[in-house]
Amino acid sequence: MDSVKTGADVLFILLGAIMVLAMHSGFAFLELGTVRRKNQVNALVKIMTDFAVSTLAYFLVGYTVAYGVTFFASAKILTGEGGLFAAHGFDLVKFFFLLTFAAAIPAIISGGIAERARFVPQLMATAVLVGLIYPFFEGLVWGGRLGFQTFIEASFGAPFHDFAGSVVVHAVGGWAGLGAVLMLGNRLGRYKKGGGLVAFPPSNIPFLALGAWILSVGWFGFNVMSAQTVEAISGLVAMNSLLAMVGGTLAALLAGRNDPGFVHNGPLAGLVAVCAGSDVMHPLGALVTGAAAGGLFVWAFDQCQLKWKIDDVLGVWPLHGLCGALGGIACGIFGLEALGGMGGVSFMSQLVGTLLGAAYALAAGAALYGVLKLTVGIRLSEEGERMGADLAIHNITAYPEEDATRMG
Repeated sequence: MDSVKTGADVLFILLGAIMVLAMHSGFAFLELGTVRRKNQVNALVKIMTDFAVSTLAYFLVGYTVAYGVTFFASAKILTGEGGLFAAHGFDLVKFFFLLTFAAAIPAIISGGIAERARFVPQLMATAVLVGLIYPFFEGLVWGGRLGFQTFIEASFGAPFHDFAGSVVVHAVGGWAGLGAVLMLGNRLGRYKKGGGLVAFPPSNIPFLALGAWILSVGWFGFNVMSAQTVEAISGLVAMNSLLAMVGGTLAALLAGRNDPGFVHNGPLAGLVAVCAGSDVMHPLGALVTGAAAGGLFVWAFDQCQLKWKIDDVLGVWPLHGLCGALGGIACGIFGLEALGGMGGVSFMSQLVGTLLGAAYALAAGAALYGVLKLTVGIRLSEEGERMGADLAIHNITAYPEEDATRMG
């Protein structure tokens, strides 16, 4: 029976890994549809190659940093012989599952720095982000490293709770992305000399919508299968994810005045926010959390672009950074038994853990991209940016036959 149970857990977490892997195509299409036509190929290539670099960095370094586990052993040992690893290669598919989370960090940042970032320096940043920066915080929260959770529990009565990564994944990615955007600077021509905004309309709303749908569907693997075993699975996580997604959609629809870009990012905002407490909130708490995140995204995106003049192309800081932080804190509110939650959480634990995660990610992201800026350079030349990343980096556009016909 133990063998059957372990085999079922292997299949369960493998399916989760595949669903979250599929989400990376959602990142790609969301960026493709949002950027201008001359940068579509670059959006697709970045997500694919970032995932490849992330896999190597996490396999060779990152997973060891987070959990103290290496895979430099024989295949027999890795699949359970000798007792160091679980049977049926469970630890291997667990790595695969957690890798897809780690690889979300550069995928998130990619949307913020789109249209003007150099390609190879970004791959270098990906290796550091997934090999060191992300797994260090992951290890503190999920890996039991350095006594972080012991300290939080002793200080505030409960450990920092982040079931599926509102803070560990999304806030870290979003705040590191803010650091990257600030180091990179605004796109050419985005703001007039007097400070007015120049509209850069999305290239393809259907592709943007496709990306949002792929992400939304895959998110149920992201959240539900964070249980990691069949025995620990909970329908509450699925229900809360659903209601947060709906709350985010409707709030973004209202706050964004029917704008399709906001409507399709609304469910993502809700899902980002519910990750942390999806296993402890009451469904109504998840609905409120999702709605708050949807409204926050619309407000913060407009503030970034119009007031603060932060040219975050896809709004990754508002979506992942702020909504992720909102979710980490909301877990300490709607997870309380007094508000219908499962309990076992503390508001102060959630507040402190969230603030530490955001501050760490912002500092690490700004430092990483600042060093790369001073050493190898992180921005395309003015000529390359005006030409577009597709031709400047990849020597082909998204519509080569059409462009050839026009030139002929």
